[in-house]
Amino acid sequence: MLLKKKNNQLINENHELKIRKKKFITICEEGFNFPNQFKPNTTISQLNKTYIEYTKDQLLNLNIMVNVTGRIVKQRIMGKAAFIVIQEMIQYMQIYVTEQKISYDFYQNQFKKLDIGDIIAITGTIFKTKTGQLSIYCTKIILLSKALRPLPEKFHGLTNQEIRYRKRYLDLLSNQSSMINFIRRSKILNIIRNFMHVNKFIEVETPMLQNIPGGATAKPFITHHNSLNINMYLRVSPELYLKRLIIGGFTKIYEINKNFRNEGISYKHNPEFTMMELYIAYANYQDLMHFIIQFLKNIIYKLTKTDNIIYQKQVLHVNKPYQKFTIEEAITYYNPLIKINDLKNVKKIKKIAQLYNIYIKNNWSINKILLKIFEITTENKLIQPTFITDYPIEFSPLARSHNNNKNITERFEFFMGGIEIGNGFSELNNAVDQKKRFLKQKTDIKSFNDKQESLYDKEYIEALEYGMPPTAGLGIGIDRLIMILNNQTNIKDVILFPTLRPTTQ
Repeated sequence: MLLKKKNNQLINENHELKIRKKKFITICEEGFNFPNQFKPNTTISQLNKTYIEYTKDQLLNLNIMVNVTGRIVKQRIMGKAAFIVIQEMIQYMQIYVTEQKISYDFYQNQFKKLDIGDIIAITGTIFKTKTGQLSIYCTKIILLSKALRPLPEKFHGLTNQEIRYRKRYLDLLSNQSSMINFIRRSKILNIIRNFMHVNKFIEVETPMLQNIPGGATAKPFITHHNSLNINMYLRVSPELYLKRLIIGGFTKIYEINKNFRNEGISYKHNPEFTMMELYIAYANYQDLMHFIIQFLKNIIYKLTKTDNIIYQKQVLHVNKPYQKFTIEEAITYYNPLIKINDLKNVKKIKKIAQLYNIYIKNNWSINKILLKIFEITTENKLIQPTFITDYPIEFSPLARSHNNNKNITERFEFFMGGIEIGNGFSELNNAVDQKKRFLKQKTDIKSFNDKQESLYDKEYIEALEYGMPPTAGLGIGIDRLIMILNNQTNIKDVILFPTLRPTTQ
């Protein structure tokens, strides 16, 4: 039944396409050439904002003439008169068209041949109908662009998730919520940049195309530079370049840009994603925790004028004390059957992994098993804003060690809504120690035969040897943050063009 419906829909679309192409050929023969000289003097949004409260008589007396543009999304033709609705982003305007105003010939031979989806220019006067609907009484119509393909049915919208991601333009045209979602994304980024500006950060840009994919343990995308005849990498992180800038004398910097990681795709992973990284000289990871609290308070207040936000029917409080756990403390707090001492014993921790059907490799260290147990059993339970601290040094090659425990680092990850949002630490500024860690990481990855690649960045070590002040660095996943702020559960819903498997031709 569904197959038959789909086939019938395809036949109807193909039939409509043929009809529209014939119309297009005809109007081109009559001189249509996609005109671009019309200049609107206002927008639908501005008209709705300005005149929505005016009465019918007030608008009649004012006799305001306007020039607007938009895409036809509805038509209702009634003999010698018609109503159409045009769309501009998330705003709509009803247009009243009569044979009397635009001439019999134009009405019959041109206006009636317009289709839903066509982009038009309208000249007319603002008025209100008997029912109080703000409208434009049209005196002139110009076809600006012909839509050869029919739009998805407006009443039902575009509901197929796959098509929404692959043909985002149709999603934006058909689903007002999607347009609002991405307008809100832009607003959030503007709020972030304003916050950073007020707090005296300087925005910088560092290379996307790098000789060495440093700054994070992740599998890079590899490309080739023909003129130099060398392999290059899309960056997995801007970290090592940003810290070069701290060495060079900057004290508070940030970058909002794309990172690329040649890894899996999921509801919270896209191979190309937007990250904000910031670095503060003469600061440590405790200062970064304070920064995140103020950062979130500012964004959420600017968006909602409150101190909280709703995510998946749960109220997230950003103005209350944030939870703080070590990895072991978080696992045992959210999984009472697991005891903290069991996480320190190799045999017992492996049994815990088996109990939760967690696959582990023979060469994994106890710390790697611990992180996997945390990821599977605990991460999605960190709903309220939470800091997880004291990450093992073997997974934090760029972070400073604790003064009292050289096996853990001054590092935290920040979670909210069950998703990791940020990763911050006191930076390792000991060039000798950093070199040892880089070389050990390279050896460990090679011996474990892991998929990611680790290349020794000797130029960064050389820069570090000139001296870097005590510094704290933080990365915030912008896409994930916007997921939470926009109450979305899939990262694809906050990325205009997410990475998808190619369709078969």
